[in-house]
Amino acid sequence: MAVRLGIVGFGIMGERLLRAALAHDATEIAPVAVWDPSPDAATRLAAIAPGLPMLPSAEAVIAACDALYIASPPSSHIPHAEAAFAAGRSVFLEKPLASDLPDARRFVAAAEASGARAAVNFPMASSPAVAQLSAWRGEIGSPRTLSITADFAHWPRAWQMGASSWLAKRADGGFTREVLSHFLFLTRRQLGRLTLLDRDATFPAGDGAETAVRATLMAGDTPVALRGGVGTTTADEANEWRLSCEGGSIRLRDWSFAEKRDADGSFRPAQDALPNAEMRPMVLRGQLSKLAALTQGGRVDLATLREALEVQEIVEAILAG
Repeated sequence: MAVRLGIVGFGIMGERLLRAALAHDATEIAPVAVWDPSPDAATRLAAIAPGLPMLPSAEAVIAACDALYIASPPSSHIPHAEAAFAAGRSVFLEKPLASDLPDARRFVAAAEASGARAAVNFPMASSPAVAQLSAWRGEIGSPRTLSITADFAHWPRAWQMGASSWLAKRADGGFTREVLSHFLFLTRRQLGRLTLLDRDATFPAGDGAETAVRATLMAGDTPVALRGGVGTTTADEANEWRLSCEGGSIRLRDWSFAEKRDADGSFRPAQDALPNAEMRPMVLRGQLSKLAALTQGGRVDLATLREALEVQEIVEAILAG
């Protein structure tokens, strides 16, 4: 029987996952209900999936589903997740886990103790580009250094302006939480536990999100240099995760281009490299298949609550600096 998918929060991320679910194998996982308090969300849902109901509450969606995807603002993640756990549902959350780090710690400890079925939507867990990087790792020897960079013309990015009411704010938003967290997750998976050594963050006057961050870390035994900034590129965004090893270098560029350095010093993309807009549906398809397996009691390699908490600990420590 197909896993019934419910969605709470129908902004950009909720819509992306719904579109992926509508195109998915309906015998594996199928969307059954959505809730978002915005009238605009109801209008968009009716245009995208006319037969899919916009239910009156999150509780109603939880009652209708087997697996709940939580794509609402961070301050609501834990209440929705706890309600889903109480009803025996599996949960797939957006990051960060919560606005308040102590609340996130308590939430993860309680979920682990109860054996709740939960995962966090770090799409790099299902990325073909990341799988290629992992394959190359075996060819280039032990890691020496890692650099992570993220540059933005403006924040929020152009396609996120509809959520600027919180994404542009210091309390819940900013590119460190929204973007750099993905690369910290990738680093944790590839190289080991993260330890923050030094950091700095620049904020505008008022309650705006950061405009620049810098940090040095260790990932296992590998030194990591991280940097991000707003107004540092003319492109909407540009990012790079570059790992230098004893036998060569590899990188992930602009989310989806796995590249390996040739003897002439230039980076060569993998043969099946695709722009992020084309690769994203493939990644979400993988995430949905794994969510279905998790809901049915299987073991999957989706990001765990503990991994998401470790990333959030580092992110909030960087922003506190």
